[in-house]
Amino acid sequence: MAHTSQSSRRGAALLVSTVAALGLLTACGNGGQGKSPESVSGTAAPATGNASSTDGSDTSAVPSGTGSSPASPTGGPESAGGTSTGSAQTGTTTAAGTRCHTSELSASVGANDPGAGQENFPIVLTNKSGRTCTVRGYPGAAFVNAAGKQLGPDPQRESGTTVATVTLKPGQSAWAGLTFSSPEISGAKTATPAALLVTPPDEKDSLKVTWTNGAVPVSGNASSVRLNVFSAGTGA
Repeated sequence: MAHTSQSSRRGAALLVSTVAALGLLTACGNGGQGKSPESVSGTAAPATGNASSTDGSDTSAVPSGTGSSPASPTGGPESAGGTSTGSAQTGTTTAAGTRCHTSELSASVGANDPGAGQENFPIVLTNKSGRTCTVRGYPGAAFVNAAGKQLGPDPQRESGTTVATVTLKPGQSAWAGLTFSSPEISGAKTATPAALLVTPPDEKDSLKVTWTNGAVPVSGNASSVRLNVFSAGTGA
């Protein structure tokens, strides 16, 4: 009997050990399952962050929209600048509008003032309009015969002269010098014009002035006719 009891005790101890081992294994199994969701959860968080960057919902994309916002204020000054430029152009147009037009002028040729082998005539423009206008620079001029054909080359402009704007009130005049060498001295070939066509500065239409001052050089030696710029007065 004593042998039997000892065997029973050993069997019981073995059973207890087996149960304990099974309990330990069960506990280990449950611990592993507890960590598995943590692993999935940890993987999901970085995935969500990457998706935010890809779809542009990240606030770092705001400067792109902000960049559009300053464009409007920039457009404002550009428009203001355009208006300012437009005002300057209007001012320029107004200044150009003060120019005397051919239809507002009458032309004449003053008396000869000869000297040192030169013939010198003032070309006179008079403001016949009811407004104040200006002339500036050289006139255009051409001698023509009775048929309107030009005699000789175009006159040349005197160099080294000071150009000034001449303001003409109604009835006031400006004059420009027309000069050529005396044909009797130069020996140039001559012709007697029927008229002198005078074109005001920056105009296209001409004024016709009857020429009564005899022959003018049209070719050959020292045949050039020269023009000077307009000055105030009649040149008398």
